[in-house]
Amino acid sequence: MTNSSSESIRILAVDDHPLFRHGIVGLLTDQPDIQLVAEAGTGLEAIQQFRSHRPDITLMDLQMPEMSGFDAMMAIRGEFPDAKIIVLTTYSGDVQVLRALKAGARAYLLKNTLHKNLLETIRAVHAGKKALSPEASFELAEHATDDALTPGEVAVLKLIAAGNANKQIADLLSITEETVKGRVKNILSKLNANDRTHAATIGLKRGIIDL
Repeated sequence: MTNSSSESIRILAVDDHPLFRHGIVGLLTDQPDIQLVAEAGTGLEAIQQFRSHRPDITLMDLQMPEMSGFDAMMAIRGEFPDAKIIVLTTYSGDVQVLRALKAGARAYLLKNTLHKNLLETIRAVHAGKKALSPEASFELAEHATDDALTPGEVAVLKLIAAGNANKQIADLLSITEETVKGRVKNILSKLNANDRTHAATIGLKRGIIDL
């Protein structure tokens, strides 16, 4: 824990990897205006620690067991609408970025850029600004005019990624095989994919689906 000045920006760090949280501690240690007040390793812990400490800024990982960062963020902002949350993740997919922003994230940073961007992003968000990593901004811009997949197409894409053939998908979703073929055709067109495997890869990379 760092300087306990009442003027410092109070931080809650949420990540299921202790080593990663330790790295954040290292980045914040010598900052006179930033103080780590609490850590959490799960989404549920994050909610409890937020209630206990009411941090100025929460650093939130998205991929965690039991309860995702998205769900923790929604729960915290449901109770504390003014909560300022910075998402830290390894994923730059545009759908994931949009989902985080819609859930109320004020900033979206890739973990491999933290040494460069974390401190200035914390200060910017504390001052009321929003921030996106260049990679996330690029992904958003690149797909801004794309046609989004419908919920039915997303359901088919998830089952393609899990290795199911059209007949299996039809049975699992209680739809006809012709409907599945139609959705696959739309998916390939909307994602500009060469084949089913390519579509699944794009879907995972952009955060449209997760396994």
